[in-house]
Amino acid sequence: MEILPLIGLTALVLVAGIIGLVLISDKYKAILTLFIILTNTVLTSIPAILALTGAPQLGSFAIPHFIGDIAVRVDSLSAWFILIINFTTINGALFGMGYLKSYSALKLNLEMHWVFYAIFHISMIWVCMFEHGLAFLVSWELMSLSSLMLVIFEFQNKSTLKAGINYMVQMHLSVVFLTLGFIWLYVQTGSFNFSALATLPQTYETIWVFILLFVGFAIKAGFIPFHTWLPHAHPAAPSHVSGVMSGVIVKLGIYGIFRIITQLQQDWLLIGEVILSLSVATALYGIINAAVKYDFKQMLAYCTIENIGLIGIGIGIGLIGLGNGNNLLVLLGFSAALLHTLNHSLFKSLLFFAAGSVYQQTHTRDMELLGGLIKKMPKTAFFFLLGAMAIGGLPPLNGFVSEFLIYTGLFQALSAPSEVPQLILVILSVAGLAVVGGISLLTFTKTFGVIFLGNPRTDLPHEPKESAFVMLLPQYLIVAAMFSVVIFPQFYFHYAANVIADAFHLNFGNEVVSISENLAVMGRVSILFISVLLLLFGIRWFLLRKREKVHYETWGCGYVAPVLKAQYTGKSFTRPFGQLFSFLIKEEKHFEKINKSDLYPTKRIFSTTYFDLIENALIHPLTKGLNFFLNRFGFIQNGQIQSYVLYGIFFIIIVFLGTAFNWIF
Repeated sequence: MEILPLIGLTALVLVAGIIGLVLISDKYKAILTLFIILTNTVLTSIPAILALTGAPQLGSFAIPHFIGDIAVRVDSLSAWFILIINFTTINGALFGMGYLKSYSALKLNLEMHWVFYAIFHISMIWVCMFEHGLAFLVSWELMSLSSLMLVIFEFQNKSTLKAGINYMVQMHLSVVFLTLGFIWLYVQTGSFNFSALATLPQTYETIWVFILLFVGFAIKAGFIPFHTWLPHAHPAAPSHVSGVMSGVIVKLGIYGIFRIITQLQQDWLLIGEVILSLSVATALYGIINAAVKYDFKQMLAYCTIENIGLIGIGIGIGLIGLGNGNNLLVLLGFSAALLHTLNHSLFKSLLFFAAGSVYQQTHTRDMELLGGLIKKMPKTAFFFLLGAMAIGGLPPLNGFVSEFLIYTGLFQALSAPSEVPQLILVILSVAGLAVVGGISLLTFTKTFGVIFLGNPRTDLPHEPKESAFVMLLPQYLIVAAMFSVVIFPQFYFHYAANVIADAFHLNFGNEVVSISENLAVMGRVSILFISVLLLLFGIRWFLLRKREKVHYETWGCGYVAPVLKAQYTGKSFTRPFGQLFSFLIKEEKHFEKINKSDLYPTKRIFSTTYFDLIENALIHPLTKGLNFFLNRFGFIQNGQIQSYVLYGIFFIIIVFLGTAFNWIF
């Protein structure tokens, strides 16, 4: 089919929609935004489905005085990410319709938010469609700027603006690396297209093109040490934006990495080992920091970093398979990465939406101030629990499917012939992955227990209640999608395998059939387990449906005057853990010391926080040094018009002299 008219239609729908959003009444802006996104979802899902089930959808168009034709390509790899983007963005818009009702007084904020949300959606789609590097960069920049405006929704808040500036600086740092990579590619090959990577001469120097592009995409994905924007941007953004950013925008970094490694013609083994090592470190660092956070949105941000590490492990396994000529390893590694990309977009957006419901009702992100919300918000508690079990890789949830493939790939790498250093790396990766799983269970046991179980630890501004249906609806849709992966894992694996076969021009044959059969068995066991569980709950409900409910006090060991603040807290969970990993997570305590001379000490406040070691040791010194350097040139911007006129005259003289003496060509 013709793909160019569809792209033109998406742009037309976007422009018409923005005009409509400016003119329409405030109460209809959210509905119109949803309509815009649904329309563009239909337009972009058509070529995506055709590419995923058939041949790539290709096209190109020329821009006068531009370097080459603009190539547009929707292949199976693009299609995989486009469909994930569409589903997650629709759910985010639905949740946002209910979540933002409490901000109805901020009319300008809301109008800007919905305009940029529509731009954000289509810019992510264009990122997956453009083959030409410069058009790709324009879409990438549009995506970054629109997501920045979504992050700083509450721009009246200084801390939100600070998080937004941090996000903006790091996203533009990503653009710098990508731009340098594409320029180098053009110098080497005469083309800006991704496909030109395959024509690079196989020399030592050309690997730097891959390194530049990889770093640019790694910043967006959140690999360490490029992760520091996530723990600041996610808490600052509205929860539906956090869900979409964690669900899909970081995955576009993964998309970019996939796109460049499909064209890579050399050093598969070395690059695979580097990515595997970096990914294990990222997963460990992310989940260790998540375990000690009390801000539940910041905790979820660090869990995103952990899961990016898990996806990277799959990519590393696949590249090692390419280097060793082991097709089974290629299939297991890359398909696990793609499936975990899908699964993470589901359960992480579910967790952020549930967290947003909690924040909307309690107006705090500090879990130490909460407790007992399962009684007030049972559906939200259920959704959060499902997401927590899925992200922990517990069966029969969908996270188990992709993590099972990652483990299978690692054990397959252990059994395949390889050199001793590679075997040691794989063994350490298995051990690291097991540790990550254990800490993940600790993290979400702490979070769910402190927020939803027990009794309220503080008096909240108003009585919490269950979220509106429009906020619960996208969570129902996500749970349905999660269970479709649980019940039919072989279906999703089949299409993931097709993506890998098309992208790397491989023919897997019996390997796909064998793994699909194992996954089909897993699906049937999951159906049986879920059916038994539902049957037991059904029998219990049937037997107890007519019994009168009687409430009794919990046995208090002879003490019937409980102190609510004496309940187990997040700090209670994390203190031994924090001491164990004190070499990675540093604790900062704030308190006023009691002097010996204070016979009758007054009330004291004690607080403790854990800070990001990499951010404190690497990012903060760099920013302080940069500020110090730039402040030395502050005299240039002195606010005097006369000085600015002199700068202009000086520049004109330089240009004139350069032209006269042929210094400027």
